[in-house]
Amino acid sequence: MFSIPATIILFPLIVLFIFGVYFVIVYNSLVSLKVKVKEAWSGIDVQLKRRTDLIPNLIETVKGYASHEKEVFENVTKARSALMGATNPSQAQEANGMLTSALKSLFAISEAYPQLRASENFTNLQNELSDTESKISYARQFYNSVVRDFNSKIVMFPSNLIASTLGFKQEVFFEANEEEKQPVKVQF
Repeated sequence: MFSIPATIILFPLIVLFIFGVYFVIVYNSLVSLKVKVKEAWSGIDVQLKRRTDLIPNLIETVKGYASHEKEVFENVTKARSALMGATNPSQAQEANGMLTSALKSLFAISEAYPQLRASENFTNLQNELSDTESKISYARQFYNSVVRDFNSKIVMFPSNLIASTLGFKQEVFFEANEEEKQPVKVQF
């Protein structure tokens, strides 16, 4: 009778076991990074929501001094609505750029009204908005670093084989558009 040595049977089983363990480790790390990306996006979303919550009060304050600037108020309101309706980073990025541009126009109006600039309510809203802009920047940096890690894991060999097999896709960075790269002028 023909006998198969134990090493011939054990070697493929050991290799298969090692591959299985590696597969589970890579899969779990991809899932973990994907959850971190969602968490980081949530951080940006919270700050963008905070920003949109400040805008109605800011508009009402400016309206009290410059009620004839209807077009600017409408632009800010449209941009705010677009940001609130954004469902993914790309849409939020575009809407955030529109809102930044509209807010610059709103703050430009304030320069023509010294009484408005002297208003304590307006000053407080500007401070809150400035603080929120800083928080958005930090949240964006965190999000982009997590996305970088996730995207790197997806494209690096051999984890890219597992990622593509399981349908993991690269995430989009939250980048500033040209308008946002210009500093927001907050003048007191």
